[in-house]
Amino acid sequence: MKPQLLYFKDDGNIPNSKFPVLIYRGCFSKEGEPGAKWLEEHFSKNNWKNSWRNGVFDYHHYHSNTHEVLGVYRGTALLQLGGEKGEKLEVSSGDVIVIPAGVAHKNLGSEDFAVVGAYPQGRSHDMNTGEESERPQTDKNIAAVPIPEYDPVEGKEGGLIEFWNRIK
Repeated sequence: MKPQLLYFKDDGNIPNSKFPVLIYRGCFSKEGEPGAKWLEEHFSKNNWKNSWRNGVFDYHHYHSNTHEVLGVYRGTALLQLGGEKGEKLEVSSGDVIVIPAGVAHKNLGSEDFAVVGAYPQGRSHDMNTGEESERPQTDKNIAAVPIPEYDPVEGKEGGLIEFWNRIK
């Protein structure tokens, strides 16, 4: 399965990442509770743990100490990735988004929308919103986040293993 790749540069407020966001379209077919359970199990099998169920905040935010995966198990949403100057992206049930540390994400509007989120090796996440006071510490944090050993969708091969390791 070939993911869509989106690249975002530092915009002065949001650091973003040298690594691309990966979007897997329609990579699973279960919806609702069965879909959420499938995502939790699949992510965990690929060592993306500390999972949760909810939506995406309606303000720009990013994590400087971990990457994040979001699996849409219900509904649709219009997300904005990369901050105010970033890209708007429609997502729906069956889609999975892999977000590198530093890349902002925001829910611009949704309908009956729910995701399972998780982090490589079950890391805990911090919360940043692009305030000037967050940097340069967040830049240091982002630089120290390792590339995961497994892609949350494809496992040991493909996905971020293929695309992010080219960039190191």
